[in-house]
Amino acid sequence: MKHIVTALQVFICSTLLLSCGPKKTTVINDAEVLHKNEDQLTQIIIYDVFSPPVAARIYAYTSLASFEAIRYSKPGTASIAEKLNGFTAMPQPEKDKQYNYTLAATKAFCTVAFNVRIFSDTVLHHYEDSVENVFKDQLPQDVYQRSIAFGDTIGKTILLRAKKDMYKETRGMPKYLGSDADGKWQPTPPDYFDGTEAYWRLIKPFAMDTSSQFRPAPPIPFSKDSTSNFYKMVKEVYIVNINLSDSEKTIASYWDDNPFVMQHAGHLAFADKKITPGGHWMGITAIACRTSNADAVKTAEAYCLTSIALLDGFISSWDAKFTYEYVRPVTLVNSWFDRAWTPYLQTPPFPEYTAGHATISGSASTVLTNLFGGHFAFHDNSDSAYIGMTRDFKSFKEAAAEASVSRLYGGIHFRPSLDTGLVHGTMVGNNLLEKLSMQ
Repeated sequence: MKHIVTALQVFICSTLLLSCGPKKTTVINDAEVLHKNEDQLTQIIIYDVFSPPVAARIYAYTSLASFEAIRYSKPGTASIAEKLNGFTAMPQPEKDKQYNYTLAATKAFCTVAFNVRIFSDTVLHHYEDSVENVFKDQLPQDVYQRSIAFGDTIGKTILLRAKKDMYKETRGMPKYLGSDADGKWQPTPPDYFDGTEAYWRLIKPFAMDTSSQFRPAPPIPFSKDSTSNFYKMVKEVYIVNINLSDSEKTIASYWDDNPFVMQHAGHLAFADKKITPGGHWMGITAIACRTSNADAVKTAEAYCLTSIALLDGFISSWDAKFTYEYVRPVTLVNSWFDRAWTPYLQTPPFPEYTAGHATISGSASTVLTNLFGGHFAFHDNSDSAYIGMTRDFKSFKEAAAEASVSRLYGGIHFRPSLDTGLVHGTMVGNNLLEKLSMQ
């Protein structure tokens, strides 16, 4: 928890404020407040160890609430929520009344965060109080209170939809333990966990009509015939993995984004915590906004649309995963080729087809390309605090393609699942843009 508090102290005294002195010297960077809100949430998601689909849900609701509050700082900016599935009309500010919409956005963001299953609520309360106190020190009391109340109302309006998206209902559903049938998923080494979020396809999408709207065709049929496409596909993973170049290892490690990697040392077992795949793309969103000097409304919009694309991407991918229940490479490589083989990356505990990281990379990169352009070069240091690595990309699509193929190098996915996931993730992203009339 120490790293969260330290980040908060830096935020309050150096990033949000250009001065910690008297009121009249206080200057607030509105876009930077939004960045710090998102970064604080990412720290909590890492600390609380949320699965990638659940993390995407948290990002989507909080980022949408933030946008719906701050959009009023730029008159004429249309609501996003009102064009999505299941949201009611958003609250309106009082006419001829003064607000600070950055403060309202922070309140809306935190109101939602407290109610979408975070565990480190004490940390978030401390963070929220610190941010609000900065505004309280420089705003007239009536403006401060009005802004807080408005943000809280927006947050509670967003939460009305969150309460009806089937998340709560899926918490009590039976565990998914897979099957011993040929070609079907079963728990994988080293820890043989049950399937993660087996009922995620029941979660109500934001922009898709149904979770199955972009369900791909069935994967390659199981076959033990050494001349079959299935057998060749399994063998490819094994051959690629035992002959990895240093460059391929770097790519696999860079895009691992496994939030809970189990490590084993003799009889001891412990976990490494890292950013989720969605958190990586939210970090890329921050880089794009800062690089382009995006204002607060554009920044909020980028976080909002990226996070929605991530959530719908996970819902779409998980629909395919638990419809087809496709076997992971390690299960068959150990059985057919090499009992001692372990993939370069640890296999996540859920079915293989389609690849979740490829799908959400396709959806997120599609949205970011629409917002910032098809040739937006960037230096990706969003993961450097967690794995000490950075990479450079010429476009969001190039980054998405590398994220996709990284799973083959990691030994955790078959190539067709990656290609299919990337294509269908792009469909998910385009569907969101079409829903919002942004294409």
